[in-house]
Amino acid sequence: MKIAIAEAKAQFAELIRRAEAGEPVELTRYGKSVAQIVAVERPAARPLRGAMAGAFQAPEIGAGDAEAEALFAASE
Repeated sequence: MKIAIAEAKAQFAELIRRAEAGEPVELTRYGKSVAQIVAVERPAARPLRGAMAGAFQAPEIGAGDAEAEALFAASE
């Protein structure tokens, strides 16, 4: 898509949405292309399920702390 800079000022948010969707937007001055709006390549997102597996460990429980032992036993 080509659009004049003066017109692009009024439609800036829409032009950004189009660029994010993968459509390059060329900005023109006096009919000549001078700049281009394109989306930034983003790294692939990591899946959230299981992303923190093994990252946390239960603290060691001292002898005689029956309430804490029961809580950790119930969560396992």
